Amino acid sequence: MTYLLLIVIGIAAMFSFIFWIARKEAAKHGTGTGEEFVGICKSAVETASQKEARKESALALLRERGELGNSEIRAMLGVASRTAVRYLDELEAEGKVEQIGKIGHSVTYRLK
Repeated sequence: MTYLLLIVIGIAAMFSFIFWIARKEAAKHGTGTGEEFVGICKSAVETASQKEARKESALALLRERGELGNSEIRAMLGVASRTAVRYLDELEAEGKVEQIGKIGHSVTYRLK
């Protein structure tokens, strides 16, 4: 039993040492994982807020004009066609807009 305990303590000490060396090297080269994680989170928050701002802009355009097609919203927001469709689908799922028409150029959107 004593040998098993010594083996476990030895393995734990070895992993602690390896982790300590890895952190020391990361700090020396300026590549700390904490900074990278914060950068990723910050980027995700910025992207989400930009998306919400564009969705609000789409709603404002619909308030102004009443009814708009995907191509008009895409041009006014300055996004790709698929991005505009995704935003409009999300707004529709949130119950803020409704789609008129089924497919193609006949599809328009208006506020609910």
